[in-house]
Order: sequence, then structure tokens, then C-alpha cells
Amino acid sequence: MSRQTFKKIDKNLYVDGDLVDAFKGIGLDSLDAVFAFSGGENLVKANLGKHRARISFTVGGRDVFLKRYDKTPMLTQIKNWIAHTRKDFTSGYDRTPAEMLAQDGINSYKVLAYGGQWGKLFEKRSFIVIEKIPNAESLEKKLPAFFYDDTSNQKQRTEFIDSLADFTRRFHRTGFRHRDYYLAHIFADDTGQFHLIDLHRAFKPILFGLRFRLKDLTQLYYSSPGQYITRTDRLRFYMRYKQKSELSGIDKLLIWSIKTKAWKMADHDIKHGRDVPFAS
Repeated sequence: MSRQTFKKIDKNLYVDGDLVDAFKGIGLDSLDAVFAFSGGENLVKANLGKHRARISFTVGGRDVFLKRYDKTPMLTQIKNWIAHTRKDFTSGYDRTPAEMLAQDGINSYKVLAYGGQWGKLFEKRSFIVIEKIPNAESLEKKLPAFFYDDTSNQKQRTEFIDSLADFTRRFHRTGFRHRDYYLAHIFADDTGQFHLIDLHRAFKPILFGLRFRLKDLTQLYYSSPGQYITRTDRLRFYMRYKQKSELSGIDKLLIWSIKTKAWKMADHDIKHGRDVPFAS
């Protein structure tokens, strides 16, 4: 596989070298054009900040997502600089983790274009275009078919749980913590490979690495539907993740912590009339 290269086609716009003509062909040849673009489908989300916008469209035969950040609040930018221990465009926190994880063999999304514009100190605007992961769907929307079949092959279930635990362990070994490690952000393709998306909050903590690792594990536990993911599945996942055959006292304490945090999250969601996946 050839190494991806980006070409600068405007002062603040970089595009995958293989797609320069395709981007220019639909008028995306400058930062102003990117922020004026209204083609495709506007993906409205209830909790999406006013400075954020997401659009899905097709370019060069590829299904892509455009994420735009316009006038990101200064306090939000400062918080990002502190959390990520570097000053970058807001869109840079989507791009850099994906590139770093790819180098460590962790599947994610492919960046096809990016850019931004600085003011005197703070960012004015930035964007990123990422390719939709081909032939893949989030585990929140669809688990493998054998989870829905009472006569399912136990071997298949075991292999899936083991693979997800291995993927999670390898991700955490990179030093990254996701901070939104829900099934909605883990995709499985038609070959059974996992891909991690929504990396905007992912970072490498200098302190409290265990705390953020437990947060990831709690989010995964919380979002795994109790109707299909059994207690045995959850224990198997933990044992495989920790690569152990027996639980130690520390392990039992960590499991207790994960469950306790999950129920605190559940209390909050129940109060607001939302579903609690793991308790279903």
C-alpha cells in the first residue's frame, strides 16, 4: 500500500493527493469554499455545539463526512490545548489521533482533507474530511448475527468477545484514552475487523491513566446491551483484556468500580428518561 500524501491546494487547505481533482471538481478548492459548501446531507445532532457542523456527501466515488468548526469558543480551545498538551486546530484533534493510531496498527477512519485559519492567538475556523469506513457499521446498531440467535454458536461468540478485548487492550497500550468508548464509536467491517471513530476527545493523559482507562471500560460496559451481552460475556471480556485466567483482589475491585460507575450513569439517564443499555 502506498503512503498517503497531502497536497496544499490553497493557503489553508490540504487534500489527499489522489483526490485533488475530485475536490476541485465540486468546488472545494479553498477554505472559504469549504465553509460555504451546502451539498450533501446536513447531519443534525441534538447535542452538537453551535460552532460545529457535520455534512455527509460523496467525492471521487467515496462517501465522506465533513466536520467544520467555526468560531470555536476560546474557553473550549484552551481546554483542548490543556487536555491534549498542545495547541492545534480544533479539527487537528480529530486528525492527529487517527494518524498516530494507524501507525500502531489500530484501525480508524481515513483523513482525506483538512485545514484551518488562525487569528492572532485563537483559531477562527478549521475543518476535516474523513472517509466513511467501507462496509462497516457500529456495534451499537448491529452486533454479529449470532448474538441475536438463541441457538448461536458459542465459539463464534467467544471469538468475538476475545477479539474486542484484544482490540481494546491494544488501543490502551498505545497510551491513548478515548473518553467516549461506547459501542456507537466502535465499527466492525464485513471481515470482522474493528475500527475506532470519533477520536476528537482521545488523548494520552500525563496523569491518571488508570482513571481514564476505567472510564473507557465503563463506557463500553454501559453501552453493551444486557439483552444480548451476558454476564459471562462481560467477565470473559475482562479476563481476556487483562490476559488472566483468575481474578485477583485488585481485579475484583476494578470490576466493582466499573459496575458502580455504570450504575451512577444509569441513575442519571433514568432520571432524564433515557434508555440504559446494559440494564435492558
